[in-house]
Amino acid sequence: MPKITVEGKKHTLLIGLNRPEKMNAFNLEMYTELAAALGKLHHEQNLRCGLLFAHGDHFTSGLDMVKWVEVFSSGSFPSLPESSRDPFGLDQERILGKPLVMAVQGICYTIGLELMLAADIRVASSNTRFGQIEVKRGIYPVGGATIRLHQEVGWGNAMRYLLTGDEISAEDAYRIGLIQEVTAPGEQFERALSLAETICEQAPLGVQATLRSAQITRREGTEKAVSRLLPDLQPIMQSEDAMEGVHSFIEKRKANFKGR
Repeated sequence: MPKITVEGKKHTLLIGLNRPEKMNAFNLEMYTELAAALGKLHHEQNLRCGLLFAHGDHFTSGLDMVKWVEVFSSGSFPSLPESSRDPFGLDQERILGKPLVMAVQGICYTIGLELMLAADIRVASSNTRFGQIEVKRGIYPVGGATIRLHQEVGWGNAMRYLLTGDEISAEDAYRIGLIQEVTAPGEQFERALSLAETICEQAPLGVQATLRSAQITRREGTEKAVSRLLPDLQPIMQSEDAMEGVHSFIEKRKANFKGR
């Protein structure tokens, strides 16, 4: 059985962690399969948004540490094929260029939280328990939490949990901005899917340009992002979708975007 399930649903790619018998403890096989699935989302034109979720009661209990000791000791993450995308979004040559929504439930530790920080919109069940608990295991987070968590929730909130390893409830995660919506248990997937499908209804070129502009701001700063605003809009203005957007506005109807 694949450790990562991949299923297309119209323009959305459903990507599922699939090791429920081990609480989706994240091993090396899952890392490479997830990278390949994100590569599929990135490259296939028909796909406009991804939804990352988990089979079973828990999103992930965290890294399968026995399998990762050798990797961490080597000082580098496993190499990935050129077509894959970095699940953590840290490799600038392998940044995912399309939106990724996440649905989480149950336990969501270590790599689960760092995958969330690399995603764009996060929906959680009210029974979710988050934890960046590496300091309890003698190491520290290397998948982006030390870089992104304080950007998302503020310095004090980030240090509160990074340095103690304490759990974060779904209520507190929503309060500090780690997640965007909380649902009743079992409803997180459908709500996340609804958000992904709404994204897919928008103009793909516009969505991807919006995401890219925000990513540039985060990686390279405001000045660089500002310098790209109009230059990156110019080719979009010549697209069929831009014309469709104008026509649908004039005709007072829903736009039918093609991504070209």
